[in-house]
Amino acid sequence: MAEAPETLRAQEFALARHVRDPARHPPPPGIEERRLAVYRDLFYNSLENLLAGNFPVIRRTLGDAAWHALVRRFYAEYRCQTPLFTEIAREFIRFLEPLDDVPGWLPELAHYEWVELALQIAEDAPPPHDPRGDLLGGRPVLSPLAWALAYRWPVHRIGPGAIPAAPPDTPTLLLVRRDAAGEVRFSELSPLLYRLLELLADDACPGGRAALLALAAEAQAPDPDAFLREGAAMLERLRAEGVVLGTRPG
Repeated sequence: MAEAPETLRAQEFALARHVRDPARHPPPPGIEERRLAVYRDLFYNSLENLLAGNFPVIRRTLGDAAWHALVRRFYAEYRCQTPLFTEIAREFIRFLEPLDDVPGWLPELAHYEWVELALQIAEDAPPPHDPRGDLLGGRPVLSPLAWALAYRWPVHRIGPGAIPAAPPDTPTLLLVRRDAAGEVRFSELSPLLYRLLELLADDACPGGRAALLALAAEAQAPDPDAFLREGAAMLERLRAEGVVLGTRPG
């Protein structure tokens, strides 16, 4: 009787290996093929449907054969570090990132598609801030639900029949944010605005005025005062959109 748990464990692992990769692993003996097929289809279809819902652009762009081959490879080879369904899409990205035999744009497009889900379910609480604080004199606080993203590939334009042969010379800069109504919104960023958000996100940033003046110096702006005025107006627009929440208290 002491051997029964170990025997059952071995059978369970054999069944799991077969369900994940039936081409390489035979099933445990004594199980009817019809029942095995039910298990194989049930588990694979559940995963494939989940990923297809998370990555619809990739699904359409790759086409049926390449998409299913990729999902089956993920299913057979990758070991997820979490059992949560909401994290499977992130695990799929981790699977793609080190691969050198997939299109170069694929990991970035997967990340771009995942961002919408990630922001929809994000529960980050806003840090302490003064919503009416002086954005020039104080230290602006960025919303944890507004992400400035940089990609080598134009991920927002890739789709069926629109696959670039090589990444462009300039990166694709995007702002993805969840608004007060819970809607996830995407917009393109200029290099200056992306850099400003980088500076403001730095804990060492002394304040909005200092960030704008540093940006003016980097951009070699001919009129720093005019640059500062335009930058102050931009900070106010970012506050109105909820990207900037206010300033750090005290």
